[in-house]
Amino acid sequence: MKLLAIDTSSLACSVALQAGEQIIERHEEQAREHTRLLMPMIGEVLAEADLSIEHLDAIVLGNGPGSFIGMRIAASVAQGLAHGGGIPIAPVSSLAAVAAEVLEHSAAEEVVVAQDAHMNEVYLGAFRRGNGGMPVPMFDERLHTQTPVDELDEATAGKRFAAGFGWQRYPALAAANENLIGNTSHVLYPRAGYLLRLGALVVSESGAISPGEIMPAYLRNKVAQKPGAANS
Repeated sequence: MKLLAIDTSSLACSVALQAGEQIIERHEEQAREHTRLLMPMIGEVLAEADLSIEHLDAIVLGNGPGSFIGMRIAASVAQGLAHGGGIPIAPVSSLAAVAAEVLEHSAAEEVVVAQDAHMNEVYLGAFRRGNGGMPVPMFDERLHTQTPVDELDEATAGKRFAAGFGWQRYPALAAANENLIGNTSHVLYPRAGYLLRLGALVVSESGAISPGEIMPAYLRNKVAQKPGAANS
């Protein structure tokens, strides 16, 4: 399978390409530089693999939740490339990509991911270890205040990891869940390489969609609008 994965939902601008067993990645963490970095990074991985967009099976999009502007950048680029190449898009949770990295490199059985949503809130998702170490959602992703996560069981805290920048951004969130989470991961932002396996599953299950169907997971209703749609 040939897939191009992109994610700009956070501080990180991340691109990865899979061509059979070969995986090529570019990942940079620079604030407000996604517009400058993204297209050159895509060009680099395609050139290194000697592929063009029309050779791909799909584009895997890190679909948030995360930065409003960052998500629109990735969604718009994915739409343009997919339209031009005549290929579908496989939307994948950016929070799940963070969990996938933690699960691959630790003994965690559960990962709770929090990313900064500003206004004293985080984008929250929780995932358990599924078949093959794949992250399986424990509940729907949501906005969450700096309060305990009610769905978590204190008895299994030792096998649970916190990941994502939100835990650093809001120490009160970590304090409120201290008895519910036993470990903290160094993984702060999604890497596109971990979107690839998640995206391959979406494609294999016929879950890829046409470019016009993309709806980034903004979670805040006031910005829930398709990229390119006219302002109301």
